[in-house]
Amino acid sequence: MQSAARIKAGGRAFAHIAAFHPELTSFRRDLHAHPELGFEEKFTSARIVEALRQCGVDEVHTQIGRTGLVALIHGQSRASGSMIGLRADMDALPMQENNEFTWKSSRQGLMHGCGHDGHITMLVGAARYLAATRCFDGTAALIFQPAEEGMGGARVMIEDGLFERFPIQSVFAMHNWPQMKPGTVGLNDGAMMAAADRVTIEITGRGGHGAHPYQTVDVVLVAGHIITALQGIVARNVRALDSAVVSLCAVQAGDLGAFSVLPGTATLVGTVRSFDPAIQEMVERRIQEVCNGVAMGMGASVNVRYERIYPATINTESEARFAGDVAASIVGADNVVRDLEPSMGAEDFSFMLQSKPGAYLRIGQGMGAGNSTLHNSRYDFNDDILPLGAALHAGLIEQGMPLAEAE
Repeated sequence: MQSAARIKAGGRAFAHIAAFHPELTSFRRDLHAHPELGFEEKFTSARIVEALRQCGVDEVHTQIGRTGLVALIHGQSRASGSMIGLRADMDALPMQENNEFTWKSSRQGLMHGCGHDGHITMLVGAARYLAATRCFDGTAALIFQPAEEGMGGARVMIEDGLFERFPIQSVFAMHNWPQMKPGTVGLNDGAMMAAADRVTIEITGRGGHGAHPYQTVDVVLVAGHIITALQGIVARNVRALDSAVVSLCAVQAGDLGAFSVLPGTATLVGTVRSFDPAIQEMVERRIQEVCNGVAMGMGASVNVRYERIYPATINTESEARFAGDVAASIVGADNVVRDLEPSMGAEDFSFMLQSKPGAYLRIGQGMGAGNSTLHNSRYDFNDDILPLGAALHAGLIEQGMPLAEAE
């Protein structure tokens, strides 16, 4: 693993923050040892508030979106009236950690398996630097968001008046990315992550004896045909140059102990991923049509529930270009990927980008020992990149709201 000193980065902010890198590492590992699920981040919020007050931020506003909070730091001047938002997610995952290091999760069945502990720490590091230097004209709004993992914490914060109380002009977030090496940053000027939808298909037939299937309407057979038929939607309805995913991920029907009983009901659950709203609407319509057609043709009935969970995460062009320029000023142009391939994963920062211009960045953290893929039981955030992530946050503020040059 690289150390922060070996990561190629420059600028005043990076050098300043690297000086307290050990403190950031200790803070991050304490968060890692005490993971909490979405909307339950009470310990996490309290630790963040304590750290922010030690940093000397001007204001801390708590209980926004239940467990979320916002810190404000004012620059040397506020003549511009500008406000830029920086967001970090706080929640952990309901999974068992299989690491052996001393800061592994102390809570059974809970784990920071996506690096939100690191995201928090990078933003706290930026807060410490910005509060100490204040080399900007405007106000930095540091948003610590709960419940990113499937619960829509960003949407809840917005509904709780986030942008009315803090009228930011643009908002930025970053996520660690093990597939990129430390010292690199990636983004693009369009879709970064897909929309995530949930589909639930409930099939009703007529149960009976497995020895006499002619007396039944076999929902297991109907389910099998629906699973197969739905895989034709993307293959035969989505243009090859476009993207969509339809995955049926769970099937529930019958009793494994009743090998000769054909059940009367079956349920399929899956996900749909897409970038283009027109494709999203088409896939939703075709799922309904295919399910109805297959069920009707086989004598069953079907109920399809289609839920739009997260919209696509789409960067605005000018903010993505600006964020790329900030990253290049710190790590060098050769270490910034400006046409990063979008991911079919989803992210509720998308709700903020529906409300405000902004950009979502990926910060490389590498796949070194103890740093496997996201949502893996042996994942751990790479502490070596903490100063770089904090410096990137700080750069977005300083370069986005520069002080006027003295005459």
